[in-house]
Amino acid sequence: MKRCSWAGPDEIYVRYHDTEWGVPQRDGRALWEQLTLEGFQSGLSWITILKKRENFRAAFANFDPKIIAMWGNREIERLLNNDGIVRHRGKIEATINNARRWIEIENTQGFSDYIWSFVDFEPIINRPENMTGVAAKTEIATNLAKDLKKRGFKFCGPTTVYAFMQASGLVCDHLIDCPCHPDNQIR
Repeated sequence: MKRCSWAGPDEIYVRYHDTEWGVPQRDGRALWEQLTLEGFQSGLSWITILKKRENFRAAFANFDPKIIAMWGNREIERLLNNDGIVRHRGKIEATINNARRWIEIENTQGFSDYIWSFVDFEPIINRPENMTGVAAKTEIATNLAKDLKKRGFKFCGPTTVYAFMQASGLVCDHLIDCPCHPDNQIR
């Protein structure tokens, strides 16, 4: 068996593929972190974000939405001057906004329950034979993206949301011959 081709030879990608990508995540804060990082990835390669992830965590108070929700212009300027992260004003402002939206959902139903309700609380297990069999977005991702937008979230389009769903294990898109696919029971 061989792992999914997108993982390539880079050790950071291999480790991410083997230990994180597609593993069901049920922690609401960790889900929000992943959604946020997927938003920052938009227009860039995921390996860029992986290589900067620890810098993001340091710059964004370990993605604690309760802290970030209180931020304003001073913190935005600080982040715009931090060359360890992706310095995009719109994405930084969206993160602060989305932290406030996260709190609203967390306080009413729990962010994890909210996210997982879109897949009936169970991962969707796909069985693609090659990368052309892996969708870029789905109807469920489109519905989740629309609902997030309705709730005021930003930088959460259907493609970003589907990548988030894959990364967080709401959807398993490991190739059928990958050792990480649940059918192969390696994990």
